[in-house]
Amino acid sequence: MNKILKISEQDNVGVALCNLVSGEIIELSGAQIEVSQNIEIKHKIALQQFSPGDIIVMYGVPVGEVVLPIGRGDALTIENIKHRAADYKYKGTTYNYNLPDITSLKNKTFMGYHREDGQVGTANYWLFVPLVFCQNRNLKVLKEAFETELGYKQENPYKLQLRQMLSGDSDAVVNAEVINEQVFKNVDGIKFLAHEGGCGGTRDDAQALVNLLAGYIKNPNVAGATVLSLGCQHAQMSLLEEALVKLNPQKPVLYFEQQQFSSEKDMLQEIVSKTYPELEKANSMERKSAGLDKLNIGLECGGSDGFSGITANPLIGYIADKITAVGGRAMLSEFPELCGVEQDLIDRCQNREMADKFINLMETYNTQAQKVGSGFDMNPSPGNIKDGLITDAIKSAGAATKAGRAPISGILDYTEYPVKSGLHLLCTPGNDVESTTGLAGSGANLILFSTGLGTPTGNPVCPVIKISSNSALPKKMKDIIDFDAGKLISEEADLENLSEDLLNLIIEIASGKTLTCAHKLGQDDFIPWKRGVSL
Repeated sequence: MNKILKISEQDNVGVALCNLVSGEIIELSGAQIEVSQNIEIKHKIALQQFSPGDIIVMYGVPVGEVVLPIGRGDALTIENIKHRAADYKYKGTTYNYNLPDITSLKNKTFMGYHREDGQVGTANYWLFVPLVFCQNRNLKVLKEAFETELGYKQENPYKLQLRQMLSGDSDAVVNAEVINEQVFKNVDGIKFLAHEGGCGGTRDDAQALVNLLAGYIKNPNVAGATVLSLGCQHAQMSLLEEALVKLNPQKPVLYFEQQQFSSEKDMLQEIVSKTYPELEKANSMERKSAGLDKLNIGLECGGSDGFSGITANPLIGYIADKITAVGGRAMLSEFPELCGVEQDLIDRCQNREMADKFINLMETYNTQAQKVGSGFDMNPSPGNIKDGLITDAIKSAGAATKAGRAPISGILDYTEYPVKSGLHLLCTPGNDVESTTGLAGSGANLILFSTGLGTPTGNPVCPVIKISSNSALPKKMKDIIDFDAGKLISEEADLENLSEDLLNLIIEIASGKTLTCAHKLGQDDFIPWKRGVSL
């Protein structure tokens, strides 16, 4: 097994594939390198001598600038390099792309819920949507009623553990999860999108929230929605109705405004009486065969490590290329994690208008971050840095590999809903949950999520498949990982064969035959992105 990896021919640093010991001699492409200090697995080793001002290159692009002398065989650290990204501009060059072999995919199908607007869901949910935070208590009351009586409420095993301990059993342990019998077999769940917005922020924030909620109602995994409003908030019901007219979801939406009722009790009773018949209708839907062109996969990473950009992310990118090649859709989010790879993405845009929109979104976002004392260069988290992602450009260069190599079909601002097939870039924060929330709001019916450090992140309406970048994580946190991409290193697995295994899992989950770990944990994370200030 190789001890270091040089990702691109142009690179002047390598990635440690195992712990390197000071004084040992390692080989790379026939050349010998003496390791000058202990270097932890996933961290970067200098393949040449560097002086201050020199540029560090990984993935074939600039990812850092040297600030202290670095010897050949030394480790790269936050002390001896700093963030540095390449300049970029629209060049108008022709992008050449060879489609992957999709012969084996043409006859593959999944079993999904076919919607009237042509979309196909990988699940069938009913939504309860509050337009403002002061409906959250009503939402909680309805959640308890619907989930308990219709069989969706998961028993809390820790209540039983405490009960046993109160009775004197100090060795009580958590028993296996108890699954209740669902009343509606074809309704996968009832989801409640509690949030803290809708009033008190800017009008732009209210509009963005309404657009996001409209996108959730439009999402192919949703059968319909019950909307709760107070009446006086910024996020008016009329704004949601206007947003839905534009999206034309062609599904039932029920509206209830509390200030139009004489009591809270009257409103809640009417909500129950009007929603129940719609659930019966949603239950009449059955899964039917659909081609992989009906998949809209979100591409996400969180808790990334030094292997994410060489295992899980490229594997996801390989899948994305195949899905878009058969006519499906893929969406890459997290714009702060595209800093340093802008030129490659610009070159892949189909026209100047698209490239200009991407550049404008990136620069506006970064400028706003700088105004509050931050910026894209401050994106890597302490966990990222500890595991070798020591500049934002290093992190971004690896993160962007989730998008594969397909040309870009569309640039989407936050809450925009794609209308074409192919690869899209979606402007969201790098925050895991804000990003996955945005992906589902733009129609993702399944999310591929790479992680190296581990995160339980899920979504209320969209299955989130957690893909590990290293083989240690699935053993350490086995209840949150669905697939091990670390086998590309630990077992020297073949990329094509591993992609087939992942694709088969995707089809199983899209067909409702297998549940994701996040689903089993009840991980329904939903955080709208608030771009403005509070007033």
